[in-house]
Amino acid sequence: MVYKLLALDIDGTILRTNHRMDKRVKDAIEYVKQKGVYVTLATRRHFASAKKVAKALKLDTILITHNGAFMASDIDDPLSEIRISQQDVEGIVQFLEKSNSHVRIKHERFSLANRIKQNQEIIAKMTIGDPLFYPINFTDDLNEYVNESPVSPLQIEAFFNNEADRRAIYETLQLRFPNVDVRHYTDNRLEIVAKHVSKNNALNDLGEYLGINCDEMVAVGDSLADMDMIREAGLGVAMGNAHDAVKKHADWITRSNDQNGVAYMMKEVFRKQLRMQIHSL
Repeated sequence: MVYKLLALDIDGTILRTNHRMDKRVKDAIEYVKQKGVYVTLATRRHFASAKKVAKALKLDTILITHNGAFMASDIDDPLSEIRISQQDVEGIVQFLEKSNSHVRIKHERFSLANRIKQNQEIIAKMTIGDPLFYPINFTDDLNEYVNESPVSPLQIEAFFNNEADRRAIYETLQLRFPNVDVRHYTDNRLEIVAKHVSKNNALNDLGEYLGINCDEMVAVGDSLADMDMIREAGLGVAMGNAHDAVKKHADWITRSNDQNGVAYMMKEVFRKQLRMQIHSL
């Protein structure tokens, strides 16, 4: 099979556990690019952060960011953007703040969060980002803020002190807000996006735009958010450090992110593939 597109997750996939990138990953991506393969990133990170990683990899392609809600090579000219409505944002934020959760509203240009005073672990998770390119604004009353300054973001994240609180809120959100999808993760975090937003759906849209079928794609990742694109791609690759549920849907399990699994996979998959001519859009 000739593969024309390679989609790579960032955290837990391209980056090692210490959040650094091995030179072998950069070299392997350049090797794949030389064969005419379209290489993209598919990440839950905001666009500015993903673009920074892409620049380090010398990628100037359309990136799938915010777990599929925002897809662009230039922040001012997105291929697609799927937002949560202002009305739903107001209702969701009001409900989450009453539940004593810590909330982060994620736009492609900035983030809004309620001020955290206690849990340092949650603070660390919520403040990941580069304030130079992506400002994070904290407020004592996020509900009042969004009522006075309405916003239609790409994602809302909520962090909880324990799994029991997360589960209870998850079930209620699903019932009260039918226009959004709520995803739960193992780090006591919920993610809220507009209905039908996913990395896999964004990857399908990108493939349609480029004229590349799903069976001509390789998708690589480690998290539950990567599971659908791994299952649907022509070659779905799970990292050695991936969640067990993700591994069950993979065609191939490579080495872990700390064992250069991405670089190893790319060389093995693409070494016999001849260079193709794919239009760069």
